[in-house]
Amino acid sequence: MAVRWHRPTVDTRFHIDMDWWEEQGRDIRVYIREALCDECRADYAEHQDLSEIDWVDDETGEVSRVDALWHALRTCCSVKQSYITPNTPVIDAVFRTFLANGNKPLSIKQLYEILDRRPPATLLRILTAGPIYMGIRPVREPAKAQVG
Repeated sequence: MAVRWHRPTVDTRFHIDMDWWEEQGRDIRVYIREALCDECRADYAEHQDLSEIDWVDDETGEVSRVDALWHALRTCCSVKQSYITPNTPVIDAVFRTFLANGNKPLSIKQLYEILDRRPPATLLRILTAGPIYMGIRPVREPAKAQVG
């Protein structure tokens, strides 16, 4: 499948690229554990080997296997006011937003609406001006078929 590359704009959708984590030889679960609230961190401290659980999507009813730490973060930690505070660095707030929404791609405009931080153009520069941070990068959109 061909992939279309273009200069990212405020409408470009971003996500946490899991391939980046693998390529870097890093474990995202270490960073997820750091983002857990104190209660979940204590609950999962003894469960080093805990990896996946069954999860039912509220919208579709589909059952899938999900990472247990990520599930705890999404259902408990991310709904607390302390999950993302005004003192949370912007890039960490973006990363935590993707963790909280199950890594569903979001545009810079959508991130701005959620975080209410930095104008969209500034968020775009933060995410694209330097090296890839925490695997946050534009979604690779499939190329559209040429007509005629």
